[in-house]
Amino acid sequence: MNAWVFIRFYTILVYTFMFAPIFVVLLLAFNSSQFGGFPIEGFSLHWFGELFQNDAIMRAFRTSFALGLMTALVSTVIGILASLALVRYQFPGKEWVTTFLISPVLVPETVLAVGLLIFLRWLHMPRSFALLLLGHSIIALPFVVLVVQARLVGIRKEYEEAARSLGANPVQTFFQVTFPLLMPAVFAGALFAFTISFDNITATIFWRPSGLETVPTQIFGMLRHSVSPEINALGFVMICITVGVPLLAGGLARYFSRKKV
Repeated sequence: MNAWVFIRFYTILVYTFMFAPIFVVLLLAFNSSQFGGFPIEGFSLHWFGELFQNDAIMRAFRTSFALGLMTALVSTVIGILASLALVRYQFPGKEWVTTFLISPVLVPETVLAVGLLIFLRWLHMPRSFALLLLGHSIIALPFVVLVVQARLVGIRKEYEEAARSLGANPVQTFFQVTFPLLMPAVFAGALFAFTISFDNITATIFWRPSGLETVPTQIFGMLRHSVSPEINALGFVMICITVGVPLLAGGLARYFSRKKV
């Protein structure tokens, strides 16, 4: 009995240690004090107003949103095609292809970032937005493949065969039968890919061209000079996006799955 009490206490301690900094950022985002520390002097939305009037931060937000949307598009399209090939067809080297697609999850992000950067330097390709998009798509692709593949395994092949027997060609079968059934997983995978891209900083630092800032790199740059109350407000917005989007993805995926049943 005492052992279980200790385990519960230790678990609570670990979770408190993990989430206390997040709670502090959420709390200080509404602090009216210019110094952004404790004790809290009052409740205010002033720093959110200052945040959205900062041109550098707004440019970083636009860059992150554009990059996240394009990453979601690229990784989702490739992920759907790859999942169809891996689930519906048999071909030589299938296990190697699966390992190759999932490998970015297994490799440390810093190693992947440095390796891709060195490889492109060997090809005499400078750092650019296209490189950043390529790198983010590589990182997000395994998550899309895993989500879509898990859904595709549960879709009975007889549905597609019935459509083919009624005269539908493979393209019509995919868009009228398979894709609607895959939609919950596709939607969830796209939102996960967007979140992964929007929140990435480690690889982005290596791949971004000079002068291009995303929201995480903008926060990192601001912290190098001083801790401004705007950073707490920006952290609040980032936490809402990076936590809310995956929760929204999971909730909508379950909702659409129930509607399909």
